[in-house]
Amino acid sequence: MLPREREKNCPWTFSHYPLVPVIFSSRRYVAGGQCKSAAKLDGKVVIITGANTGIGKETARDLARRGARVIVACRDVAKGEAAASEIRAETGNQQVIVKKLDLANTKSIREFAENFLAEEKELHILINNAGVMLYPYSKTADGFEMHLGVNHLGHFLLTFLLLERLRQSAPARIVNVSSLAHHGGRIRFHDLHGDKSYNRGLAYCHSKLANVLFTRELARRLQGTKVTANSLHPGSVRSELVRHSSVMTWLWKVFSFFLKTPSEGAQTSVYCAVAEELDSVTGQYFSDCQPAYVSPRGRDDETAKKLWHVSCELLGIQWD
Repeated sequence: MLPREREKNCPWTFSHYPLVPVIFSSRRYVAGGQCKSAAKLDGKVVIITGANTGIGKETARDLARRGARVIVACRDVAKGEAAASEIRAETGNQQVIVKKLDLANTKSIREFAENFLAEEKELHILINNAGVMLYPYSKTADGFEMHLGVNHLGHFLLTFLLLERLRQSAPARIVNVSSLAHHGGRIRFHDLHGDKSYNRGLAYCHSKLANVLFTRELARRLQGTKVTANSLHPGSVRSELVRHSSVMTWLWKVFSFFLKTPSEGAQTSVYCAVAEELDSVTGQYFSDCQPAYVSPRGRDDETAKKLWHVSCELLGIQWD
């Protein structure tokens, strides 16, 4: 049969459906960068916060497939067990363990860290992934505004408590999941907890800027230790993160084609955790598995240092 005759007899040709290539091309663009590294993680210990769902779960799946011992640190243990069971069955890696961690409660964070340090002798990768978005105004158990408390202060304290184990296990990596939303943030030292004015969209942006600044200052302080710290934007992902806003939930459903899947959204987290070319790279911000632009506020070293000291004061810790 001649090529043109085959085309006539086949309804699924690009010439009959000219938009199909455009759709496929658009979808590939939305999917973004992919982690190409084939690095194995046998013998490595990883903690991923919020790994019971979304990009955290997909990050856990990928690292478990590489052979890592993965600690799924999450508030909802039942949901965490379901995710871990699914990952163990799919990857054949039985070293996927669920531990209770509520980042909105410093007591829970300290208990998690204490138990981990008693049970695990090494920690090679810490992925601070969990977060809240568009949360109605409320406070954590310790009186912190919810976005600041969970997204920044909770992970700040967790990293502080686990840092010595990371140093002992070096080379080690700390990966902080931030967002493009950090461009809209500012650190409002005069009203960190939103007592004077509050906008939940901006509160999220402020907390994501705090992630970038924390990473920057942490990397500076860890120079020469073989422990690196980098932050990232995962992309706009179809996940439960927008569940606190009915409008955003509706928009996410309507425009789902233009959003990354959780697996696609996890690619930059995985890249920052395993890519061999990042062995000595620290203090950087990534998107789609490549370096990305940081807002001027995210490059302000004085603000980063001040935020560090204020965070220590709020948490009652000394971290010099």
